[in-house]
Parts: sequence; structure tokens; C-alpha cells
Amino acid sequence: MPTYTDVLPHHRNLYYGGQWLKAGSGKTDTTINPATGESLGSWAVADATDVDAAVRKALEGFRVWRAVKPADRAVILRQAAQVIRDHAEEIALIDSADSGGPYRRMIRDSEGGAAAFEFFAGLVTEMKGSTLPLGDDTLNYTMREPLGVVVRINAYNHPFLFAASRAAAPLAAGNALIIKPPDQAPLSTLRLAELIGPLFPPGVINVLTGGRECGEALVEHPLVAKVALIGSVPTGKAIARAAAGTLKKVGLELGGKNALIAYPDSDPAKVAAGAVNGMNFTWCGQSCGSTSRIFLHDNIHDEVVEGILKAVEAYRFGLPTDEATQMGCMISAQQLSKTEHYVALALKEGARLVAGGARPSDPIYSRGFFYPPTVFTDVTPDMTIAREEVFGPVMSILRWRDEDAMIEAVNRSELGLTASIWTRNLATAHRAAARVEAGYIWINGSSTHTLGAPFGGYKQSGLGREESLEELLECTQLKNINVSL
Repeated sequence: MPTYTDVLPHHRNLYYGGQWLKAGSGKTDTTINPATGESLGSWAVADATDVDAAVRKALEGFRVWRAVKPADRAVILRQAAQVIRDHAEEIALIDSADSGGPYRRMIRDSEGGAAAFEFFAGLVTEMKGSTLPLGDDTLNYTMREPLGVVVRINAYNHPFLFAASRAAAPLAAGNALIIKPPDQAPLSTLRLAELIGPLFPPGVINVLTGGRECGEALVEHPLVAKVALIGSVPTGKAIARAAAGTLKKVGLELGGKNALIAYPDSDPAKVAAGAVNGMNFTWCGQSCGSTSRIFLHDNIHDEVVEGILKAVEAYRFGLPTDEATQMGCMISAQQLSKTEHYVALALKEGARLVAGGARPSDPIYSRGFFYPPTVFTDVTPDMTIAREEVFGPVMSILRWRDEDAMIEAVNRSELGLTASIWTRNLATAHRAAARVEAGYIWINGSSTHTLGAPFGGYKQSGLGREESLEELLECTQLKNINVSL
């Protein structure tokens, strides 16, 4: 296994129009390994002038790419998938060093990106129109066309997975794409451009690294047809407001304060395993889909809590680039401080700490942003940790007896991304799934995603659906044509 310093991207400039170009201002920023504090090098910071140049090159690329037959586009997407698979381990190592996710699990992110390219390559013929019967003297039909230049602004918890998997649908539909990677972890997206950028006509795939100015310029640019974000609710609202100026399409995958509901007839051991898996401790809880609110019926509460504590104690905590590590570190000092703030609030408001709750004392972790799996019991729905998204490894366990009151507490959140329901009774499962206000629900399961199953949220958890045919169609626009014969 190589070291991560051997596989970091060679190019750190902006990639657009098929070329690597310095930022016009010459400004750069640096990224660090969140586990060690070590610098991973600098990268170019795009400003509004760079954004304008990149968008115009992307528009040129779009005019070429949209004319490529869908089946031929699919061939190139499959080639991209194979290139990603061939470099999956090195990509995982880059992400592990840059974002803090454990290496062995980040390989799944690499493979997930490749799978998305293959999946959407197979859907290119599903961008279908229809005919409308208007009489013998008229032919009326619809057709789907690409939008133009699509912008993807991605989050730091799965940098490569989001860069690759969310690129596939816009490209399959015939759009040009500009990816803005997270400024906390941009390196794997730069590597993606190195690997697959040359497979596409110049301007079709573009990567702009940068901060707030870059993001705002992309959202506001009049030649950008759609902006899609994976990020926080405040950022999503800001993008929606900015995009309103040009009435561009917006796709938002935002936060979650997700519930796991365990009924009294469910298997306590399986619920405990599902709760720990659903909390995504692997990524230090830095996941919008984490089931951070665990609603346990009184009859099984104590047994499930015992199982959860045993499971978190067994977690292999360690350096992200270590092959044996199960749980790495958080992305930044800011995110670590935010988690500590919520832990302090929970204690102040009367929650009972039963696991974690303090930074590890081992000196090997002293330079990084490490925080162990943290579990609170005796949590009530009005407590801050039961209402606000921590985006850290903090699980809140709530006890329930009355189903109506429990469902009301579950739905009290303004977020509604995922939910997990545990019961052996099929009728109970279906009734609960119908009552819970969330867009993606597991029954007797948690955390897994399946290509083809539309992922997205209710309420303030976002707009649109991804990982499915719906994502592909949202990268198109519908045209109606009426022919008088």
C-alpha cells in the first residue's frame, strides 16, 4: 500500500476548457490532514473573473457535448467508470488524508462513484418524450433536452463520492458540468479531473476550487442553468435566494435530524446494530443521513442501550489512513468545537452521558480533530441535541410509550431527510412509514443507499431527488412541439 503523499494530485490549479490554469488573482489556499495537522499543499482560489471564464468555456463544451449521441455519451461514461475503478485505492487514500474518513470505507466511495457513472450510462435512453392525441391533422409531442451548464457544489464528508456520483447524471443528460469541491477537502476532486477530464470534449468537465466568492459567482452567473448543492440548510437557503435572480433550477440535498424508531416487538440486538450503523460513526457522524435520534419503546429501551454501548466500545478508533481504522476524525477544528458545544449543552439540559463525551487522551490523537462515539440517554424532545443537527458523533436516545406522542416528536423537526423503522409487524411498519415526514425510509435497516432509489428530503432537508432516474430527468428540460399536418 502506498503512502498518501505518493498519490496526491499533481495539478492544483483550476481545470476548465480542458486545461489547467492558474487563478487570475494568483491567490492560493492550503489544505491540511485533519488527523495530523500536516499540510497537504496549496490549491488555486478562483474568483468571479475565473468563474466567468470557466462558465463560458463550459458553454462551449456543452454545445459540443449535447450533439453527441446518447449512446456515445454512455460509452464515455463507462470509460470514466473503469478509470475510477482502476484508481479506487489511491483515490480513497487521498480522501482519507484530506477529509478524515477511514481508508477502507473510502474505497467504497470510490467504487460508488464508478457505479454511478455506469448506472446513468444505462439510463441515457430513458430521457423520453411522449405523443399527445390531438386529432388526425396534428402531431403533438414532447422531448427532453439538456439544460446547459450545471454547477455542483459539494460537501466535505464524502468529497470524491459526491464529485463523481453527482457528475454522472448531468453528463449523461448532455450538460456541461462545473464542480466546486469543498474547500476543506478539494484534492480528490482535482484527481478526478486529472483522471477523467481528458475523456470528454474540452469544457464538458470543469473543476473550480475556491471559497465563498467562487460559490456565489457560480450561483449568480446568468449562463449557469442549474445549481445543485450538498450542504447545510443555511447554505441551501442562500443559494436559493441567489439563484432566484436568474430563475435557474436548484437542487438541494441538505441537513437531517433523522429518527430511528424501534417498536416493542423489534429485535433489541438488531436495533442496536442498526442504530450504531445508522449513526454513521464511521464518518464521525458527519453525514446528513445519520439517524441521530433513537426512539426506543420502553419495553426494549434498556436492552437496546446495552447493545449500543457494547457496539461503540468495539469501534476501532484511529488514524484515517490506517487500514484497520473503523472511525477516523472530524474535518476541522471548527466542527470539533461545534460538537463539544452540543455535548456541553446536552449535559447542562439534563441528558445523561453514557459513552464518549471527551476528546481521546492518547498523544497520537493530539494534533488531529478526533472525537469518540458519544451517546446520551434520558433525552427529551425539547433538548437542543434532539432538535438541532450536530453533524458530529453524538447519538441521542429517547424513551417512548405512546405512539402518537412519539410520531409527533419525530415530525416536530423542520428537517425530514431519512428515518429508520424497526418492527416485526408489517402493518405497523407501513403505518409508521406513512406517518413519518421524511423522504427516504428504511424498515428494519439503516444507512444503506441503492442506485435507482430516489434519495432526498421533505421540508427543509432539500429539493429534488438524486441517485435515480429522477435525478437524470431533473437535469433536462421538457419541450413541447405541435405540428399541423
